[in-house]
Amino acid sequence: MKFDLHTHHSRCGHARGQIRDYVEAALRGGLQVIGISDHSPYFGEKSDHAQPRIAMAKSEFPRYVEEVLALKEEYRGRIEVLLGVESDFFPEHVGAYRAIYDKYPFDYIIGSVHQSGGVSIFNKRRFRGLSEQEKIREKEQYYDLILQSAKSGMFQILGHIDAMKGFYPAFSDIRTEAVEKTLRIIGEAGMAIEVNTSGKTKDVGGWYPSDEILEMALRYGVSVTFGSDAHDPERVGDDRELVARRLKEIGYKEWVYFSAKKRIAVPL
Repeated sequence: MKFDLHTHHSRCGHARGQIRDYVEAALRGGLQVIGISDHSPYFGEKSDHAQPRIAMAKSEFPRYVEEVLALKEEYRGRIEVLLGVESDFFPEHVGAYRAIYDKYPFDYIIGSVHQSGGVSIFNKRRFRGLSEQEKIREKEQYYDLILQSAKSGMFQILGHIDAMKGFYPAFSDIRTEAVEKTLRIIGEAGMAIEVNTSGKTKDVGGWYPSDEILEMALRYGVSVTFGSDAHDPERVGDDRELVARRLKEIGYKEWVYFSAKKRIAVPL
């Protein structure tokens, strides 16, 4: 069973192609399951389209769901199209996000931290000039948000859990017990983390998360899933076979995907 649970399209303002393009790319790539998971609107903002280059408008959200559900029916019997969303996590707005998500029949929701301390995790300047202790505090603040997202009960999957290394590869070398603590909580919550291959498009040049984190996650019984985080149809399923091989080398026996929020295990 070949699947990819993390894809985007033009609504978010920084991806190429329409949803149908990603479904067709998945078919060409021999996938049996394709998850559509564009960036959620900023539901903590009053304006309809607070971040036009980052996330879709609130007014587009119902149309997004409607389109995915229509494609799910159209492609039934050829490929399973899953309704997902990649949700930002803001502790102060959990109630607002939860109330909106509860209205729709999502197969899964990916919880991703994209801002920490009010700054994008991909901001190349955020570590500039910081002392080692300040860098540790930055990393611990980031992982505290991931930990809170795991405890929130809103998500089935946590997205790219070390993506702060994207434009700062030395992030992985900042030592703190916060990473292990967070993985323990994720395991206790029964959630999955994704192996996200979009890191290869960033300065770090590799997948999220690191092998070290995957090995630690295995010790804490954390399930894994796969997501290309494709922002271009050509990247659907990117490096899926390589990821499967590496997971087996680490010691994983299976990975999972979600349909109607039910976990489905697939042998590696």
